[in-house]
This record gives sequence, C-alpha cells and structure tokens, in this order.
Amino acid sequence: MSRWEELTGGTSGQDYAARFAALARSGKDVHGEARFCAAIVPAGARVLDAGCGTGRVMIRLAELGYDCVGVDLDASMLAVAQEQAPDLPWFRVDLAKFEPELLGIAADFDLVVAAGNVFPLLAAGTAAVVVKRLAAALRPGGLMVAGFGLAETHLPVPPSITLGEYDDCCLAAGLTLADRFATWDADPYDGGGYAVSVHRR
Repeated sequence: MSRWEELTGGTSGQDYAARFAALARSGKDVHGEARFCAAIVPAGARVLDAGCGTGRVMIRLAELGYDCVGVDLDASMLAVAQEQAPDLPWFRVDLAKFEPELLGIAADFDLVVAAGNVFPLLAAGTAAVVVKRLAAALRPGGLMVAGFGLAETHLPVPPSITLGEYDDCCLAAGLTLADRFATWDADPYDGGGYAVSVHRR
C-alpha cells in the first residue's frame, strides 16, 4: 500500500479538488506546475502526468495545447479528473507497474511530470522501479520533472526520500540531472525543504 493510501484511504478526491478550487477563488495561482512545464517543452508536446490526481496540472496543460495522458492509482482522484475533463485520457495505474503499451499508449513522451509529492507518497521501496518505468516512457532527450518535499514542513507525512536517493534512482534509470529549482516558479535551489528536479533521458 502506498503512503498516500495509508494517509487518505483513497477517498479524498472531492476534498482535494475543493481545496484547490477554494485557493483559486481566493486569487491564488494554482497553475505554477503547468506554467513550469510549458516553459521547458513546446506546445503540442506529449506529456505524461504521473500521479495526476484530480487532473489540475494536466487539464491546464491540455488547455495550453499539450497532448496529455494522466495516470494515478487513486480512483477517487481520477473520478474528479474524469468529471472535469471527460475527453482527456485518464488511466488508473500503479506507477510501480506502469507499462504504456498495456494501455495502448506509445512510450515516446517529451515530458513526464510528477507534481504533488508523488515520490514521498509512494509505497516504501518502490521509488527506483517507478523512476525506471517513467524514464522508459520518455523518448530519447525527453525530460522528467518531479517536485516534492524533503522536510516535514512540506509534506503530510515524514520524509521518505532524499534528493541524493532520487538522483541515484534517476541515474540508474539512464537519466541525468539537467536543472534543479526550489519552486515551480523556477527560483534557484538553495538546499531548502522542497525541490523541483529536471532530469533528461
């Protein structure tokens, strides 16, 4: 069982969506991840939203002209995504078992994005295989972007993966570090408790 399932019971989709809807109504920018992605790959690029949740990032990218696919294990989150954007492709998949060809999807994505603390909330011991499977879905030269908390102030659970461990997983999967930031607004990384990492295949 993933740490996310342990935390939420797999029933938090509506509550999660409502929280971001309230933030948007209050004037908060809820599209930082999509804007970051749009700055590093051109419109029309194929994007895999790994751990897409309620689809907030992917729906915005689709609006900006990207060819998107969303995968997540939480049925309650996917139900919200499908309700909000029924014409987009959403798949219920455990990232540790993700095989694009089994879903009828070409493994030639220009970008894989894992936002929303995907890696710290995986099942224990699965980070390396998840990175390997996501890397395999990239075309040569494609990018993988992951933003996640490294300290308890940025996580709903105690930290479970360090940047060094994540980089090691990426290296083993044939990815090299291209850039790293402190936020989705591309602020320089300063060793703080949150990092957005860009790796290239």
